Amino acid sequence: MRSICLYFQVHQPFRLRTYRFFDIGADHYYYDDYQNKHIVKRIADNCYLPANEIMLNLIKEHGPNFRVSFSISGTAIEQFKKYTPEVIESFKKLAKTGNVEFLAETYSHSLAAFKDEAEFRQQVKQHAETIEELFGVKPVTFRNTELIYSNDVADMVYKLGYKMMLTEGAKQVLGWKSPNFLYNSRPHPQLKLLLRNYQLSDDIAFRFSQSSWSEWPLTADKYLNWLNIIDKKQEVVNLFMDYETFGEHQKADSGIFSFLKALPGIVLNSKKWIFRTPSQLADLLDPVASLDVPYTISWADEERDVTAWLGNDLQDEAFDTLYSVSDIIADCDDEDLLRDWNRLQCSDHFYYMCTKWFSDGAVHHYFNPYSTPYEAFINYMNVVSDFLIRVKEYGEERIAGGKPVKSPVKIETAPVKKVVKAPAGKAVKTVKPKAASSKTTTRKAK
Repeated sequence: MRSICLYFQVHQPFRLRTYRFFDIGADHYYYDDYQNKHIVKRIADNCYLPANEIMLNLIKEHGPNFRVSFSISGTAIEQFKKYTPEVIESFKKLAKTGNVEFLAETYSHSLAAFKDEAEFRQQVKQHAETIEELFGVKPVTFRNTELIYSNDVADMVYKLGYKMMLTEGAKQVLGWKSPNFLYNSRPHPQLKLLLRNYQLSDDIAFRFSQSSWSEWPLTADKYLNWLNIIDKKQEVVNLFMDYETFGEHQKADSGIFSFLKALPGIVLNSKKWIFRTPSQLADLLDPVASLDVPYTISWADEERDVTAWLGNDLQDEAFDTLYSVSDIIADCDDEDLLRDWNRLQCSDHFYYMCTKWFSDGAVHHYFNPYSTPYEAFINYMNVVSDFLIRVKEYGEERIAGGKPVKSPVKIETAPVKKVVKAPAGKAVKTVKPKAASSKTTTRKAK
């Protein structure tokens, strides 16, 4: 019997308030509490609570034949604890069934793998400990932020002890090969890889409610037919998507919840498929080939690369400026600084600065609270400027107290440079990110 691996990303960033130049040095609180509370409560009501109830009922109905996996970012967990503790409780109910696998990721849903391996390791450890504390299970499968993967990322993940990792079934990596098999990492064959079937995943996540889509409306029976025409030699179909697909991105009146309720039963009744978790598949299947991925891939946009986050000069400057203090933060014991350090690393802040407004512009607009990427850049850099002042003061206090820091405290604030808007129809110059290194460096580049 062939397998379906159903995995959902659960993530919410801490959105920044409008932080002006004159706030720098005067006000050290950066977050839009009203928006964060409002958005998390809305999505809890629209998605997390009803979807979790459906998942729990499906598990009760189908027993061990229906299993599902989640990764929940640390920033999402913090907001659930603060604003919607009932969401945490609903995930705990799922955890108690034994049919749910919780995956590890970077605590801050960050891009730390591109800049600082020590920070990456620390975040993965912090996240795994948080998951184990909440749900009583230690993660054994890893998914990097936005399914970002490369040989160098694989090296870091392997050294952390994970046996399975999720990533995108990108064409530039697979070529003629199918994503519907288990693969492994060429640098570390012991690290197994599950690749997202983006066609079948996006049929649900992006196209479900598009009345202009030739396959609309999508029904569970139609979806089963698509699964059944896959070559029988292909062992597993990986359906990876944002959990917010259900009720938030695809609204309840689109019929998405009815689809979710119906699909497992119809699939299982065919006697051809069963739902399994990544760790189950790691034990069950053997890799069919090794994948060599020298350049970074992700599940974002048509390019399946990282240019959604690190593709232009705005993003690169913001990213480099933030991580310019990573050595000092590594020795930091100030809880407020560490809290802000974690939250400012969230990949969403760099996503908001994306200037790709062609094929994927509508997607970026939906997830962006700013009117323009330039507005996002200026607001973020104002916040980071204040953050750097605080880090500088902290470092100076440590030196004055006779405590060493890893690097000299020579930090300049980050004045916002004048940004010239690109001519109509043209994007800001893009820079192809460099392949990440497994070593901690001061410059590395979903």
